[in-house]
Amino acid sequence: MTDFSKKTTLNKIKAIFLSNNRIDLRKIFILAVVSVIFTAFIVLFSGWYIVLKSNTNNDKDVEFVIRKNFTIDSVINSLEKENILKSSKTFKIVTRLKKYDRYVKPGKYIIKPHQNNNELINYLRLGNQTIVKLVFNNIRTIESLAGKMSTQIECDSVSLLKVLNDKEYLAQQNADTINVLANFIPNTYEVYWDIEPKVLVKRMLSEYKLFWNDKRLKKAEKLKLTPKEVCILASIVQEETNKRSEMPTVAGVYVNRLKKRIPLQADPTVKFAIGDFSIKRILTVHLNVDSPFNTYKHYGLPPSVISMPTIQAIDAVLNCENHKYLYFCASPDFDGSHVFAKTLREHNNNANKYRKALNKRRIFK
Repeated sequence: MTDFSKKTTLNKIKAIFLSNNRIDLRKIFILAVVSVIFTAFIVLFSGWYIVLKSNTNNDKDVEFVIRKNFTIDSVINSLEKENILKSSKTFKIVTRLKKYDRYVKPGKYIIKPHQNNNELINYLRLGNQTIVKLVFNNIRTIESLAGKMSTQIECDSVSLLKVLNDKEYLAQQNADTINVLANFIPNTYEVYWDIEPKVLVKRMLSEYKLFWNDKRLKKAEKLKLTPKEVCILASIVQEETNKRSEMPTVAGVYVNRLKKRIPLQADPTVKFAIGDFSIKRILTVHLNVDSPFNTYKHYGLPPSVISMPTIQAIDAVLNCENHKYLYFCASPDFDGSHVFAKTLREHNNNANKYRKALNKRRIFK
């Protein structure tokens, strides 16, 4: 073989080698690009799935409570127990990424439908808890009040009672333990679920002060009664009648008796004194009970309210009817109404009719 032939052959082999090398590099490059794209897709999909995909089961708003002693594990366990999360695993991953364990805030929250982990954790981290509508009425004792409120907010009845019986704290708020029940005006109040007992009581006392505006204070002054005395009388009026239309008339009777220095002789105060509001007939044995709340034995108003007076009852006293009635008793028709009298003779006739009606119905106590 000539030198020329050898060179030609070597050049051909070199060309083939270089050609194959270019093919291999192209394949490697393509495979690398595909691998990067595939990896990026997996990462993006995983991120979407973990962070942005809907992870709540509820198809409507759901209330969720985080208590003051809750840790991140407590939150997750509670979400699992209430079947709110579709995937606890993805939720846990995002809690770690967003360091939610440092920002667990108590409260009552409204979890919207189809929230993803990012939305849910951001919402809970901010502590944007929902407002609780606190409602109480038909309350006769502070124990009942504490129990009623504790079912609507986080603090328990024992903690609330401790504040309601705290003489020093109440004195700082210009209130006292004897008439603290009168300082709670039955209504609907917006509060946070995790409100502290002292903050709650202070809020209610502030609402009481707002309730007693200049207009109401002037009406009380005209009757020669303090706001507390109005509340005490209102508590008796509301126990006497369920008919709102009768309240101003009943209140007028008691105001007339106070003016004439006649004992109130209010049956509800006797029921309160013996601790039984269920009795339907006041007997002589009841009238003899020795208690400052027995208005048959003691002149004037009892030392405190016998129940939490409603706004309607308070306003009924402040706007009591100007009449000459001094007596009233329940109607023998048992329709919830009362019959009123100006004289004792007229009242005794009305009372006898009612007693006969009780006997006829075999109601003896």
